Amino acid sequence: MHRPAYSFVRSFPATPANDFQVDRHYLLCASTGALRLEAEGATWLLPPARAALIAADRPIRISIPQPVTTSSVLFDTDFVPPPPAPLTVFDLTPLARALVAECGLCATEDQPPSRYAESVLSALAAVTWKLAEQPSPVVVPTGRSPELRRALHLTEQRLAEQLTFEELAAEVGLAPRSLARRFEVECGMTWRATLRRMRILRAIEELAAGDTPVTKIAYAVGYTSLSAFNAAFRQLTTRSPTEYRASFHP
Repeated sequence: MHRPAYSFVRSFPATPANDFQVDRHYLLCASTGALRLEAEGATWLLPPARAALIAADRPIRISIPQPVTTSSVLFDTDFVPPPPAPLTVFDLTPLARALVAECGLCATEDQPPSRYAESVLSALAAVTWKLAEQPSPVVVPTGRSPELRRALHLTEQRLAEQLTFEELAAEVGLAPRSLARRFEVECGMTWRATLRRMRILRAIEELAAGDTPVTKIAYAVGYTSLSAFNAAFRQLTTRSPTEYRASFHP
């Protein structure tokens, strides 16, 4: 029986990065935990109360740093228009969350399709397609060249250290000026700005993982001052770390 769209809930253990691709447009919502999604030269973080809209037949990489529970809706490509981008992560509004929950009740894979379910699914698509036009800023570029990708990997592995740019350049075998140029061309931002993004991304993962105190998270991701961490976090997300954690359970 052909279904224009259907909903399902799944739980997954922590898993290394894997390639993922489906032939339907995929709305992926995190309920608990967090996922990392990589596509189009960028890495997005999907914490609770957010959603990812993934275009059909677009390959992405998904890694699960901690156990997660997700609510998903798969849309037939003839049922809805193409998403505004191959991959977008965005905040869910109360209306969107209510529609996702209702789809979980009336539009599951094992239920016969109904006009009511199709109307709810259509409303969900209209709302989330519009939300996807305003993506989350919690995104980190992945780079193209082997040297820059190694620099990004080393930076992420050593967030808690006071790594200098000169030390990083030496480790990847480039002059600091050459590495700085790679960051500007391939990432569209400086290494320092990329480092701040990575630290905030890791902090959000820790916020989603449990109730670790914000101060401990700040030091764990490389900040030596709670006020500096709060300022950087708010600058990127427009919320304090405590407010952001509270948004996981609206």
